Amino acid sequence: MSGIDPTRVMALRAQIMERNDALQRAAGLGLDGQVNGATSGPGAVGFGDALQGAIRQVNEMQARSSAISESYERGETTDIAAVMLARQQASIGFEATMQVRNRLLTAYKDIMNMPV
Repeated sequence: MSGIDPTRVMALRAQIMERNDALQRAAGLGLDGQVNGATSGPGAVGFGDALQGAIRQVNEMQARSSAISESYERGETTDIAAVMLARQQASIGFEATMQVRNRLLTAYKDIMNMPV
C-alpha cells in the first residue's frame, strides 16, 4: 500500500487551483468561466484560443523585431533604442512562451503519471 499524504495532495490541489485562476485572469476570464461578463457559448474564449492568441502575439513581436532590425541595418532607421526595445520585447515574449510550454508539458506528464 502506497503512503499517500493527504496534506500533500491538498497542497497540490491548492496550487493547481491557484494556477488555474491565474490562467483565467490572464485569458480575461472571470472565476465563473465567463468572458467579460458574457455567457459561455460560441463567442466564449477557450484555453486553446487564448493560447493561440498569445502565440500569435509573440509571432507578431518577432516579425516586428526582425523588420525593425533590417530597417536599421539598411540605414532607414537611426533610433537604436527602438530597435533594441523591439528585440528585447520579442526575446522576453519568446522566453515566456517557452516557460508556459515547459509548464504545460510538465503538468501533462504529471497527470499521465498519476495512478488511476
